[in-house]
Amino acid sequence: MYTRWLSIAAAAAMVMGSAGALSRADAATLSFFNITNNGNANLAGQLGAQVTDPGGGQISFAFSNNVGIASSITDIYFDAGGFLGGIASLIESGVDFGIGASPPNVPGGNSITPVFVTSASADSEPPVSQNGINSSSDLLTIILNLAGGKTFSDVLAALTSGDVRVGLHVQAIGAREGSDSYVNNPPGGGGGGPSPVPLPAAVYLFGTAVVGLVALGRRRRAA
Repeated sequence: MYTRWLSIAAAAAMVMGSAGALSRADAATLSFFNITNNGNANLAGQLGAQVTDPGGGQISFAFSNNVGIASSITDIYFDAGGFLGGIASLIESGVDFGIGASPPNVPGGNSITPVFVTSASADSEPPVSQNGINSSSDLLTIILNLAGGKTFSDVLAALTSGDVRVGLHVQAIGAREGSDSYVNNPPGGGGGGPSPVPLPAAVYLFGTAVVGLVALGRRRRAA
């Protein structure tokens, strides 16, 4: 009995561990916090980015604005810390962006510690608010090259530690038509930093492994 349950636990742990490792390596979700606080409504709950691995020595950031409060993400900045190279391509849905933002650094980036230093950027083409990410159906995916020798996992770890940061300049906020800047959450900074994608597949595999192994044990006893 004791040996059989040890085998079940070990097998289930192996399944859970391998599935969890694969899921954590596949993607991460970024949330954002306000760094300028210009008196506008706080948009932190509706701004997001999905980070995924397209392969080929590149990394993908897909930005969205789940609009409840009217607003437009018009500029996107990367403080890459030697982990990311230049922007390889932009994939647009309902937006019109170009490589290289104006202003060249995220507004308010000098007020945070460490200072935000832009290494790559993109912004919406005129009219900027109309062409920015201003509805829940808009999506902008930015594909960047990884710096020499860096891997997707290296960048995920750097996002978690704060060695790589992403900044957003948001305009046309609410009735005031104001603007604010946001940076992705560092560990413990409001949203807790980039979060691994949930692992329903891993949980499912864990349960399947346990149930299957228990059933096998029962059949052996019955025999």
